[in-house]
Amino acid sequence: MSLGAQPFDVASVLREVKMVRLEGVVRIRDLDLPLLRRAAVAVPGAVTDAWPVEVENLLRAAVSRLGGGDLQEAAERTLGLAPGMRDRAAADRRRLAAEVYRLSVERFRKSQEEMVLGQIAEQVCWLAGTAPGTRTAAAPGVALLPPHLQHRALRVPRAGRPRTVVLHVHPVELVRDVDVVVSPTNTHLALPEPYKASVSAALRRAGAVRDAAGDVIADPVHDALAQWRAEHGVARRPALPGTVAPTAPGALAEQGVRRIYHAAVTVPRPGTNDYDVTPQDVARTAARALALMSLERDGFTPPLRSVCFPLLGAGRGGLAPGTSVSALWSALAADADPERELHLIVRRPLVADLVVEVLGAEPLPGDAEGAAEGRGCGCG
Repeated sequence: MSLGAQPFDVASVLREVKMVRLEGVVRIRDLDLPLLRRAAVAVPGAVTDAWPVEVENLLRAAVSRLGGGDLQEAAERTLGLAPGMRDRAAADRRRLAAEVYRLSVERFRKSQEEMVLGQIAEQVCWLAGTAPGTRTAAAPGVALLPPHLQHRALRVPRAGRPRTVVLHVHPVELVRDVDVVVSPTNTHLALPEPYKASVSAALRRAGAVRDAAGDVIADPVHDALAQWRAEHGVARRPALPGTVAPTAPGALAEQGVRRIYHAAVTVPRPGTNDYDVTPQDVARTAARALALMSLERDGFTPPLRSVCFPLLGAGRGGLAPGTSVSALWSALAADADPERELHLIVRRPLVADLVVEVLGAEPLPGDAEGAAEGRGCGCG
């Protein structure tokens, strides 16, 4: 299948969105979705076995841009993106979406449903960088931004005085000279295999010790977390959501990272491959990470000063990126330490744009790359 051969417009994308609505996100792998796949992958044509997750994340990002209210809630329900609904039958999802508008199922199907799905398609086109209504192919994606675009120094409004935040737009394993990196994980504090695509897998991979040939000879991040679980009585049972387990960074110490905080934010759903996560747990986890950093700060020389958060719960947890940003900022904005340097990290430029929009942030005057590097966040 060629991902670059078909035109990319709202009508074409809408047809594929309707296929997902009918079959559900659990059957994305079985569907022919060339346009959604091209919009979702970082490099068109470089499709990996994880493409169904990429498409689902694209749809979640599109729905998160609908502005909340009945429209967004109905969109989440009809596609099965709302918590606990991904494996519901199409008829159940339509009925629950119709309840949002207090309509009969038949009337919803003939009116509001078409509008809801059309709005999702519009947002997919926008996220893909293609103006709705055009018939041209989407521009090729960029696997890794040029160095001068990988950091954005932002001024974020909050009660009192604005807060400076550095937004990284690159893979998490490229972070340099940030004291603490927060790694989202599940309540079992079980790291995924290092070949996986999640933030926690990437940090485990980057923290591994390798010999001269590049072969892994030690897995210190995994081993340190297992030791923490044993010492704190959670080796054979899940921890509570919001638990934060600190470990040494393994080989990431060579990049200036001094601590990894493993944040238990997602709750596995028994008998499935799915997770539950709430905005309240995201905010609680972020606040506890900041509190732990304050507690550990003076035990290091020099003291711990900078911390980097990914969008907690927005991966396999299924939380909309915009919701994750809002929940995170509710904790970060309340941080009472004026000397702490706050960093956020995302992989995709379009998600970075969403972060800026949700935070109402403005770029700091001058060169953002220089401002970011001046705060100790160089990227290799």
